[in-house]
Amino acid sequence: MKNAPDRIELMQTFVRIVEAGSLSAAAAQMAMTQPTVSRRLQALEHSLGLRLLKRSTHAMKLTEEGERCFARAKELLGNWEAFESNLRGSTDVPDGSLRVVAPHAIGQQQLVGPLAEYLQRYPRVSVEWLLYDQTPTFITGGIDCAVHIGQVDDPSVVAIKIAEVPRIVVAAPSVLADGQHPEHASELAGLPWLALQTFYRQDVKLTHAQGEQCSFAIRPRMSTDNLYALRTAALLGLGVCIASAWAVQEDLAQGQLVRLTPQWHAAPLPVYLLYPYAQFYPAKLRRFIEVLRASLPAALQEIQSP
Repeated sequence: MKNAPDRIELMQTFVRIVEAGSLSAAAAQMAMTQPTVSRRLQALEHSLGLRLLKRSTHAMKLTEEGERCFARAKELLGNWEAFESNLRGSTDVPDGSLRVVAPHAIGQQQLVGPLAEYLQRYPRVSVEWLLYDQTPTFITGGIDCAVHIGQVDDPSVVAIKIAEVPRIVVAAPSVLADGQHPEHASELAGLPWLALQTFYRQDVKLTHAQGEQCSFAIRPRMSTDNLYALRTAALLGLGVCIASAWAVQEDLAQGQLVRLTPQWHAAPLPVYLLYPYAQFYPAKLRRFIEVLRASLPAALQEIQSP
């Protein structure tokens, strides 16, 4: 028993199994054999006198006791990290794996620069960069933090505002049949429209640089929940849309899209970093927040249309 793993290691292995989704994936991530990971799971279950996972040939599911154990194990491991951090003091260097969820669109482009800066600054950290648009279930999904665009209505998470996404009105030149560009926002109401369901559906509200506001109803020819689909439809001349400035910057530069009523804009979208409440936040998460807050606003400012 001299070389047997201690309970901290058993809990770390259990958490990694749940987060990885399978024993084989956990074994690969931990550079162990699958039988070793399986033995550790069995040792933890034997120690607790509980069955934590239901396993079949093609699936793995937490038992009710396993759900509670996973949540408590994450908390206990966090407290252990806090204990180690306090002992190390100023030598608290970010390390380990950080699991981050980000929306597809911005997660493929604008966030990758700050992510690269973070990884270069902290070489002992690795990042699992997961792209999907729904807010994750942090505990059961094993997610450390998530980037969220738009207002946050969930009081159970910490929400740190890290940037804003500027939004502008654009269309393909062919949408302007007579070649005349509208001067006032109200003139846009008569044009065909595209809608991004996540943020606007049947009503548009725009604000002038000097503060005047204009609202009007639209009947979208096409509605979508995907920014890239919206952009493609706009490029094909299907209608006017409100788009994130960064997403259409190259199209504007190439003349494939034109900005309409450039003195008018839609309200910018707030960008938040979300993570669950805890008594201790590891250095890898704290430093990630710092890098995003410092780097992302500048990256978005650089791509705003004049």
